[in-house]
Amino acid sequence: MITKNYIENELKKVIYPGFSKSIVDFGFVKNIIVVDKFSVAIKIEITSSLEDIEKKLRDDINDVLNSIGITTIEIDIKKPQSTQQKGNSKSNKNIAPQIKNFVMISSGKGGVGKSTTTVNLAIACAMQGKKVGILDADIYGPNIPRMMGVDKQKPEIIGNKVKPLNAYGVDVMSMGSLLDEGQALIWRGAMIMKAIEQLLRDILWENLDILFIDMPPGTGDAQLTLAQSVPICAGINVTTPQHVALDDLRRSLDMFKKLNIPIAGIIENMSGFICPSCNTQSDIFDKGTCEDIAKEYDTKVLGSIPIELSIREGSDEGKPIVYFQPETISSKNYLKAAMVLWEAIMKSNEKGDVGNATIQPTNKKGCSS
Repeated sequence: MITKNYIENELKKVIYPGFSKSIVDFGFVKNIIVVDKFSVAIKIEITSSLEDIEKKLRDDINDVLNSIGITTIEIDIKKPQSTQQKGNSKSNKNIAPQIKNFVMISSGKGGVGKSTTTVNLAIACAMQGKKVGILDADIYGPNIPRMMGVDKQKPEIIGNKVKPLNAYGVDVMSMGSLLDEGQALIWRGAMIMKAIEQLLRDILWENLDILFIDMPPGTGDAQLTLAQSVPICAGINVTTPQHVALDDLRRSLDMFKKLNIPIAGIIENMSGFICPSCNTQSDIFDKGTCEDIAKEYDTKVLGSIPIELSIREGSDEGKPIVYFQPETISSKNYLKAAMVLWEAIMKSNEKGDVGNATIQPTNKKGCSS
């Protein structure tokens, strides 16, 4: 008797091109309808937009099912829309089209808690029902694996691609997971740019609602490469409240403007210190100084996160505060910021503000780009 389970088992013989696993193992088979003993309908979703991949899969599925007597086979293949660029014309570019929304987490300077913010915002979005990933693009200081508790794990290599790690409902990929502990990368800008492209293109990212990208500090090659590789739907800048940090905040926000990245808001980190003994708050680095700058750049402060001992402990131990202590002030602020961020993403998409066509390099005869 032809059943749905029987068909699914047979489809395990269909290997996804370029890999050693089947379309069933990858989870690409979304629905199977058995019409009668000679007819079935199959729906699959794949991550490649290439016509050759689709044709190969159709041929292999037909061969497998024909061999068991199925003569009428309806195959519905959903795939990302291909982005094409002809001549010197400019168009949007997206080298990871299976991901719906890209969020760039940036900072004008290091040491302001950018990676901590990335981890807790990503987990907060996952706790609110979103399918989320983190790309640690901070090549020189990849701290995300430790903060997510996956620093002792190595990702699985599948064919010529890498499967991301997963923790707390979030897919995670970082150069830190591909290197030996303590290994330094002494790379020029061109190598950083290539690495970021590979972390987007050669990773088996699923169909995510949001990919959070933790950028290196500053406004350089990495930021430009990322913005030209995928359409960023929201930029978040992380800063501390003291005026020395605010100078760099302006530079980072100006970068978002120049790259046409919709600014979702500012996270004011280390905004006051909460004493673990008496629970009183002291404004060590000042507080509330980002409001005027947010107005200046027509954005908002997504959240003000105080200094809490449990944030540092959770980051060191791979136990993020928003997941393990959701009742704390900081966790509540992260969860609220995640909701405001999602609203900003939806607004940017509805307004048609998301795209990177205007910042693509233009190839001209006699010039390099």
